[in-house]
Amino acid sequence: MIETEQLLLRAWRPADREPFAAMNADPEVMRYVGPHHPLTRAQSDDLLARIEAHWREHGYGPWCAAPRARPDACLGLVGLALPPFLPKLLPAVEVGWRFARGAWGHGYATEGAHAALGHAFGPLGLASVISIIEPDNLRSLRVAERLGMRRRRDLLHPAKRRQVCLYEISAEDAASSQRGVLTAPPAPT
Repeated sequence: MIETEQLLLRAWRPADREPFAAMNADPEVMRYVGPHHPLTRAQSDDLLARIEAHWREHGYGPWCAAPRARPDACLGLVGLALPPFLPKLLPAVEVGWRFARGAWGHGYATEGAHAALGHAFGPLGLASVISIIEPDNLRSLRVAERLGMRRRRDLLHPAKRRQVCLYEISAEDAASSQRGVLTAPPAPT
């Protein structure tokens, strides 16, 4: 679990399935997220099962992002994962975020991803982290830039058959940035 100024990044709970499914059923939330259409409840539950399996297998993954004032609520997800949909990038670790539309515009994605990078470069000891973003997803592109990530190149997504932007930040760049990624979050408990 990691606490930030506004968020509690925590393990997933059974009660999170419903708000997670509602978020994934929103066409605007899913606009830039593969498969680019809303998920059914069964698809959302399957995604959450894969997230929990990623945690068990790798010791990290996307957290449930809850507001600190309401730790039982689920605003969305933020965290680290292997991007298996782009095998030529493996074993790269990706930082990602997805929030319910009502949580947009509060800085949660930047704050949560900042904490996830702190975890990546601190306890996990990663050398670099990537983010794969659709070129039309201006909100996420701005988050990546606020995190100090640099656009490296565009790639053809093999399943979507469309271009995506590859952003990256190294531990060295994160340590020297004014955002102080390495010292931001406390160690997970």
